[in-house]
Amino acid sequence: MMHMTERPIRTDELVDSLRNPAAGAYASFEGWIRNHNDGLDVKRLEYEVYAPLCVSEGTKIIEEAHARWSILHAECVHRSGSLEIGECAVWVGVTSVHRDEAFDACRYIIDQVKVRLPIWKKEHYADGDSGWVNCERCGAHDGEHGHQHDGRKGHAR
Repeated sequence: MMHMTERPIRTDELVDSLRNPAAGAYASFEGWIRNHNDGLDVKRLEYEVYAPLCVSEGTKIIEEAHARWSILHAECVHRSGSLEIGECAVWVGVTSVHRDEAFDACRYIIDQVKVRLPIWKKEHYADGDSGWVNCERCGAHDGEHGHQHDGRKGHAR
């Protein structure tokens, strides 16, 4: 399931929600807000999202992961609104019987979320300036999964 939230992501609670006695593996990804980008000092970020499409497309991505790998459960949560340095912006968690499926599905989900969801990132810099950031490298791993994104522009993160 895909979730969008303006509240801090509670990774400990999310991990607990995935616990399953049939699971032999758990893999996760946490994307944190860092204090720099392209040589500029970043003070905070803002994410603007179109939540209905994020949830429906994100759910589709998770369904694709279920179809491709033998996983037990997968979840993704992405923040919206204003975030401070160090906060978790996105979390993906996957459980499976074996680790390979959990790792592969987790990587697939985050890579697809980065290129397919309508989420835009605005960075606020130390010098008082700000700007919308286009992520040219977001789909860099698509080819490794044999799935290419549709090439839409403007879905920056």
